[in-house]
Amino acid sequence: MSYRVDEVGGYAVVALTGEVDLSRSPEARKLILGCLQKNMPLLVDLSAVEYIDSSGVASLVEGYQLSRSRQLDFGLVGVSDAAMNVLRLARLDQVFPIYASLEERLKAPR
Repeated sequence: MSYRVDEVGGYAVVALTGEVDLSRSPEARKLILGCLQKNMPLLVDLSAVEYIDSSGVASLVEGYQLSRSRQLDFGLVGVSDAAMNVLRLARLDQVFPIYASLEERLKAPR
């Protein structure tokens, strides 16, 4: 897994690439929680994620829970087919705010 963190439109945007699995999810968790602990609304770009396992999904869930407790905006953008399949299996596609693209989220009201 590689990643990029940018600030766009008042959001921290964490873009994950490759495989988010047991060996790499601690790094993803650290990135996601780190942005939220700075009180920044967060978008996680999953467009380049080729594989995500339950530990990667757990990192997203933990970030979502922290964002809610801090009343910060949180969303997933550009979710790849591989990641979406896992989210659907866990029915988390009904829980997470999901946007087709970063641009779509930035145009939507907060």
